Amino acid sequence: MADAKQSHLNGAYYGPSIPSTKSYHRPGRGGGGGGCFSCCCGCLCSCIFNLIFQIVLTAVVIVGIAIVVVWLIFRPNKVKFNVTDATLTEFNISTPTNTTLYYNLALNMTIRNPNKRIGIYYDRIEARAFYQGQRFAATDLQPFYQRHKNTATLNPEFKGQNVVMLGDSELSNYNSEKSSGTYSIDLKLYLRVRFKFGLFKSPKFKPKIECDLKVPLESNGQTSSGTFETTKCHFDWKLRLVDF
Repeated sequence: MADAKQSHLNGAYYGPSIPSTKSYHRPGRGGGGGGCFSCCCGCLCSCIFNLIFQIVLTAVVIVGIAIVVVWLIFRPNKVKFNVTDATLTEFNISTPTNTTLYYNLALNMTIRNPNKRIGIYYDRIEARAFYQGQRFAATDLQPFYQRHKNTATLNPEFKGQNVVMLGDSELSNYNSEKSSGTYSIDLKLYLRVRFKFGLFKSPKFKPKIECDLKVPLESNGQTSSGTFETTKCHFDWKLRLVDF
């Protein structure tokens, strides 16, 4: 009995065993090497965006400073176009068709370049004449170079006949102007120009000049409705680059 009790005590019983615990890692959720990789990618992208932003900002600042410096050096002023004289000896629409316009118009123009350090190359000058929105004549003028602080002259002439499509309203306006002896004629110059800044020459641009003229008809050297008045032209300074 004693031996059996002693044997039981020697194989001591301390209750049921406690199961062991194991930790499991679920890929893609927090911690581990993946988090470190994501952090590195985020830092790299942030650095690239910051670098690009700094480069663009620096370029904008440099271009802005260059423009200001050029403006301070050259102080560009607007070129002035004026029609100083106009002679109209024929302006008649044929009847009964009312479609053919016979015309003879001579103009004198001045171009004033007021800039001290900027020259202008007029590589192409096309003059077009319009009546009530209808173009009836066009001519090309001689290209030239205009020095700084200089006034140049142009002498476009339009003579001939052309078909114009005028409606009832336009024909009514024509008859009114025929009675008054003064016609509303629009002159437009289509230019291709380059600017010379010292040794530097700009690309070609395409400004447009518009002149709204009131031209009296002249007969035998005299006009029945007064004389032509010098007309200031409008400068469309939208610097459209020539694409060839």
